[in-house]
Amino acid sequence: MPAAVSVCPHPLDTRTPPVPETLTYGLTTPAALISPAIARHATHVILEAHGLRDVTTAALQVVGELTACACRFTASEDVYLALRYRDDSLRVFLYDAHPRHTHRRLAAACDARRRSALLLLACVVRDCRGEWGFGTSPGPGEGTRMWAVLPHEGARAYGKAP
Repeated sequence: MPAAVSVCPHPLDTRTPPVPETLTYGLTTPAALISPAIARHATHVILEAHGLRDVTTAALQVVGELTACACRFTASEDVYLALRYRDDSLRVFLYDAHPRHTHRRLAAACDARRRSALLLLACVVRDCRGEWGFGTSPGPGEGTRMWAVLPHEGARAYGKAP
């Protein structure tokens, strides 16, 4: 019997384990009440796999808040979460299909509602010395992109007594 030949040039045991710098994930979830919990659970697993357990508390709060807001505002059946680790910071993006309003007053009222829905997020990001915001989603289709950037050091210190 001939020896088995693999067409795959890279056996699993030679691959580099996940590190923070390789953290790049995207997840589409239904725009449903369960989605923030799903997004938090997936984020927890991803952070642990990439050696970022020390930022989990802040990251899970941010992911949950952004996902809940996206699910509340979207006009579609799903929302999209993206996680990236760049420049020693965790970057969280949520995309929903709620189009930006062209009428000035409607846009201002809608932005005020979204900011109000994200008050807890704003507090967490401020405590982590990060930044957050929202605006027109770049790329095809209409919608809104929300984001938060959590510097590693700030997110690591989040929730710890001084």
